[in-house]
Amino acid sequence: MKKILLFMFLTTSIGFAQKKAVPPSPSSSLDTIVLAGGCYWCVEAVYENLKGVQKVVSGFAGGTVKNPSYEAVSSGTTGAAEVVQITFNKNETNLDEIFKVFFTVHDPTTLNRQGADVGTQYRSAIFFKDEAQKKAGQQIIQALTKAKAFDLPIVTTLEPLTSFYKAKDSHQDYYEKNQSQPYCQLVIQPKLEKFEKVFKNRLKSKN
Repeated sequence: MKKILLFMFLTTSIGFAQKKAVPPSPSSSLDTIVLAGGCYWCVEAVYENLKGVQKVVSGFAGGTVKNPSYEAVSSGTTGAAEVVQITFNKNETNLDEIFKVFFTVHDPTTLNRQGADVGTQYRSAIFFKDEAQKKAGQQIIQALTKAKAFDLPIVTTLEPLTSFYKAKDSHQDYYEKNQSQPYCQLVIQPKLEKFEKVFKNRLKSKN
């Protein structure tokens, strides 16, 4: 029943991006949002397939160490989270849709954990750069809570974005480059399939 309620909530108003779509305009129509939903490879692979998303960069945010390494973040001692920086065209998608994808492909009810990945570096978080993003994040969390979309409370944090640090090049486009790897097949692929099922009308065309 919870899955049905969540599906209904997520698909309601998704068509907004389609109805409001107009030909792309200059770079002023581009915006960015930074999200943490567990392993950044999983989140990156999903958003790279969403219409309107121009670029997805895996990296780190929310910690106390400047430009931390992957190894340092993985130790759980830096306070940083694995994140993705999403650049999107506001004429083709919007924060509402991006957040709905976010709450579809990860579990926002597990504190500092996504599946077997455990630690504050795998926390669920929205790193807002301004009050508009903060308000939008608060609104969807409140709406999901009111709709009782999940059996447990949502623990997604809203954190101000102070810095974003790009991960090393070998960690970018990881799924695309390593689809035969067990982690990609067992962990990332199921998330992609779920995304493609719920947002089938919002997928980028594959050449």
